[in-house]
Amino acid sequence: MRAGVVALPASEPTVEIVGEAGDGLAAVEPVERLAARGQTVPAPRVAERLVARMRRPAPVVPTTREVQVPDAVADGLSNADIGKRLVIAEATVKTHLLRVFAKSDVSDRTHGVGTASESGLLPRAKGGPGN
Repeated sequence: MRAGVVALPASEPTVEIVGEAGDGLAAVEPVERLAARGQTVPAPRVAERLVARMRRPAPVVPTTREVQVPDAVADGLSNADIGKRLVIAEATVKTHLLRVFAKSDVSDRTHGVGTASESGLLPRAKGGPGN
């Protein structure tokens, strides 16, 4: 992050860099204007932590079905068989797979199951690699 002052206006959820702070003077005047307008101006350390938190991606937490469906794919089942096992429609199986693909940033079943397995979302089969 560049050296500077970051302000979080109370009415907006975005971060705005309001000035460079090479010697600190360049940012003083804009910060005073923000404060005079009643806008929030956090301390530089607080602003830096807020920006770092905003840049950190939120953890992706799969639903129970988003774990069960790829697990069934890993067992070699077709969408129709997965639907029968989980008592859901085949179209619902496809929806869950598409959601898993989007969360995992993959585009096909094989890659999706591999990624889910590597990330620990799928339980490893007994007697398989690593067990």
